[in-house]
Amino acid sequence: MKRLMTIFSALMLLALLSGCGYNTMQANEEAVIAAWGNVESSYQRRADLIPNLVEVVKGYAKHEADTLQAVTEARAKVGSMQVTKDVLNNPESLNKFQQAQGELSGALSRLMVVVEKYPDLKANQNFMDLQKQLEGTENRINVARERYNQSVQVFNTSIRTFPNSLTNSLLLHLQRKEAFKAEEGAKVAPKVKF
Repeated sequence: MKRLMTIFSALMLLALLSGCGYNTMQANEEAVIAAWGNVESSYQRRADLIPNLVEVVKGYAKHEADTLQAVTEARAKVGSMQVTKDVLNNPESLNKFQQAQGELSGALSRLMVVVEKYPDLKANQNFMDLQKQLEGTENRINVARERYNQSVQVFNTSIRTFPNSLTNSLLLHLQRKEAFKAEEGAKVAPKVKF
């Protein structure tokens, strides 16, 4: 009887552990980290690609050098920031990173206004290629941000629902992750003036 009770207890413990969510929460946290890596990869692609394309276009846009300089400076600022895994757990660091990315996006927006103001630049094939690459790059970044936010939502849900919440509070002590948020004022559409 004692042996049967020990076997029954071991089976119950095994059943409880299989439903505790420990592995699920670990997998979800890894998915968040991987999704953030994809966001960083998209930013890195932009940081690598844009300066080379801008150099080609600079020869055709000397009278708009100030705008191109702003793009270069903003890209340099973004490139100088070191983003580690810990930034996901620090809303202040994540906010600083997002602000630097926002400055680069703003500089790129001003560059796009140049396209509309100076049709002779727009007609140039190099500038058209730059415009397509900028659009594609910004789209990739947006997709990566959305996927990151989806991973954060899955992770945060997994650590807050029962029985995972119990496992998390007793064993893992995982913290909620911050989703990627829009910059202050992003709700207002930018005005393009000619």
